Amino acid sequence: MKIETERLLLESITPELARRIVSGERALSDRWHAEYPFEDELGPLRSLAAGPAPDPFFTMYLIRRKSDELAVGGFGFRGRPDTTGRIEFGYGLIPAARGVGLATEAVRAALEVAITHGARMAAADTELGNGASRRVLEKAGLIETHRQKGFVFFSRPLFDEGKP
Repeated sequence: MKIETERLLLESITPELARRIVSGERALSDRWHAEYPFEDELGPLRSLAAGPAPDPFFTMYLIRRKSDELAVGGFGFRGRPDTTGRIEFGYGLIPAARGVGLATEAVRAALEVAITHGARMAAADTELGNGASRRVLEKAGLIETHRQKGFVFFSRPLFDEGKP
């Protein structure tokens, strides 16, 4: 699965690719930025690598800049929507790719795909001190719902063409 935006290409990560990313085995065609992957992404990548084939839509994605074709981060759904249609997600960019709106662009695009595949509510959290991540979530339309143990939790209803 690929999700394309103006400046990005989000490419789904297969279990085999996740294994290579975690182990550091790079193929010439991988085109990962030297700072990728970052520490926070390794746990979810290990889980993906060890598990069965993921859902084709609600999975992890590489975030690749179109300008230089380098993978500079990741976006991941934490499984399929639950029985109420709620999904959780996380994301991250290498430091060199931050501050220019790429994370917001990736989150918005991935949530559009989630809507078309049945998700009705999106949720994410970030550390209280991570103001940049909080701004990304707010720009993507999520609203702070509560704070707990150093984390800020956000959610937002998802709609298809303005319909609940």
